[in-house]
Amino acid sequence: MNKVLKKLEQFGIVPVVVLEDAKDAALLAKALCDGGLACAEVTFRTAAAEESIRIMSQKFPEMVVGAGTVLTVEQVDRAVKAGAQFIVSPGFNPVVVKYCIDHEIPITPGVVTPSEMEQAIAMGLEVVKFFPAEPSGGLGMIKAVAAPYTTLKFMPTGGINPENIVPYLQYDKILACGGSWMVKGNLVARGAFDQITELTREAVSLVHSARGGEVMAKGCYNGARLCSDYHRRVINVLHRPRSLKSIMVVPRPMWLSL
Repeated sequence: MNKVLKKLEQFGIVPVVVLEDAKDAALLAKALCDGGLACAEVTFRTAAAEESIRIMSQKFPEMVVGAGTVLTVEQVDRAVKAGAQFIVSPGFNPVVVKYCIDHEIPITPGVVTPSEMEQAIAMGLEVVKFFPAEPSGGLGMIKAVAAPYTTLKFMPTGGINPENIVPYLQYDKILACGGSWMVKGNLVARGAFDQITELTREAVSLVHSARGGEVMAKGCYNGARLCSDYHRRVINVLHRPRSLKSIMVVPRPMWLSL
């Protein structure tokens, strides 16, 4: 498997970012890195995407920055020139996929059906994006199609959130999950980067609890260690005598308050 995709597998979660203004790119990248996820899929849905990728890649070279919602070969070229290390597309476009393969650019195309998965395998791909994940049957569907397609791993995106991500991450055919709850547009718009950092720490903690061991690409250990403190506090409370449970207060994860 490509080394960039292996890094994404180590992270477990890939924040799916939509930026309306490139001036927010550096602050958002810092918030993600501080939270323990030095990676991002910056979607080409906005005019700010290309410049945002450039800023993130230059100012935070330790980050694994990719481009999402890539629909054309021209967008592939722009994204890679800006510094994107991987490409994600919402569907399976053979022209875009072949172009990326020919130019040794990691690509994870979107698939839902067995026919699309067979096309991916025929072109030599080992990882595909399962999109939209939850509306298309979620983890149950992935397990059903993974049985005959033993060489494929999946990156489910769409409807993934803190309440349902753990079972996905526990399945060995899941490379990583794409998620946007920690980088919601309203948080970026109001400059709530401290909240983004905290939400990112909680997301890393979910990966840690689902997969065990360290979540671990370079620079992420501190974030994973800090946010796992919440889970340790919960466990400590649950194992206290009943008489003490009623008086113990455990802070709620921030995502529950959004």
